[in-house]
Amino acid sequence: MAGNNGGPWGGGGNNGSGGGDDNRGGGGRKPNNDGPNIPEIEELVNKGREQLRVLMGGGGGGGGSAGSGGGGPQMTRGTVGLGILAVAALWLYASFYTVRPEERAVELFLGEYYRTTDPGLNFAPWPVITREVLGVSTERNIDIGVGRSDAESGLMLTGDENIVDIEFQVVWNIIDPQQYLFNLSDPPQTIAAVSESAMREIISQSELAPILNRDRGVIADSLQLAIQSTLDSYDSGVSIIRVNFDRADPPEPVIASFRAVQDARQERDRVQNVADAYANQVVAEARGRAAQVLEQAEGYRARVVNEAEGEASRFLAVLGEYEQAPEVTRQRIFLETMEGVLGGIDIIILDEGEGGNQNIVPYLPLNEIRRSPTGVTN
Repeated sequence: MAGNNGGPWGGGGNNGSGGGDDNRGGGGRKPNNDGPNIPEIEELVNKGREQLRVLMGGGGGGGGSAGSGGGGPQMTRGTVGLGILAVAALWLYASFYTVRPEERAVELFLGEYYRTTDPGLNFAPWPVITREVLGVSTERNIDIGVGRSDAESGLMLTGDENIVDIEFQVVWNIIDPQQYLFNLSDPPQTIAAVSESAMREIISQSELAPILNRDRGVIADSLQLAIQSTLDSYDSGVSIIRVNFDRADPPEPVIASFRAVQDARQERDRVQNVADAYANQVVAEARGRAAQVLEQAEGYRARVVNEAEGEASRFLAVLGEYEQAPEVTRQRIFLETMEGVLGGIDIIILDEGEGGNQNIVPYLPLNEIRRSPTGVTN
């Protein structure tokens, strides 16, 4: 090591020799010699070659390399074989790839579609064939009207000329990787634009009150069908799993007034329901009374008709008896008539005594005594 010049990289390429460039003999220098010595580029290159040769299997140290007269690392068969094996290993590493169960891979032959591979270990000779691995079972979300930078992106006009602020989420996945990669330049942006357009169309055909209250599920189902139909027409390779209709409110500047109107409408509906209940009660009672009167009239009619028919039948029966025995029948009728006339009259029969005097006390209340339930006559 006595021949080393003591530069920052150890002995240079002229170790042990008196010739060579004087500027490289001291390990490099600055042009003005007013600072620390810096090795020149050629010396750095030589030193790098020396170290590469040692790593590739060459012998000797730093001082022996210059004395041997070699200008660089010595390439042997072993070195070439190791290089070929390293290149082959890198090529195999780049060519073999694994596809997980939830993924599919699209192979491209010189940039054009070649085939779609299934899960497992696959081979695509790089760089002739490249691949794109996509998750087909992964659910992806697109939020519209949520955390938006554009304040008007969720504002939509209803069929009754009201404005509603809507937030919804579209959940989708990939069903055809080939169509997904080649037919849509920006699939998320396309799905978002189609979803917003379909929602605006549906909202424009609906009124505000059903949107805010009861029709969210119906709107979500209609929106999913509309989005899927449009994307299918594009051959997008995308499936809409579901639509989450999260929120539908009036715009923020008018929400207080809108709630006041809603309260007034609810009060109107309450009063109307009370009035309808009262009307139903009164109408039901009137109908009940009318039905009762009709039933009474029907009963009276039936009774009168039955009595008339009975009288007619009795008269016909008496007529038949009269035709067979007129005198007997006349006498019986007379007696029955007198019984009917005199049967309800109070009659007191007095027997006159001798000389025309009646044996009755004048003030005796005979009629009252007879009518009294407790009265006793002797």
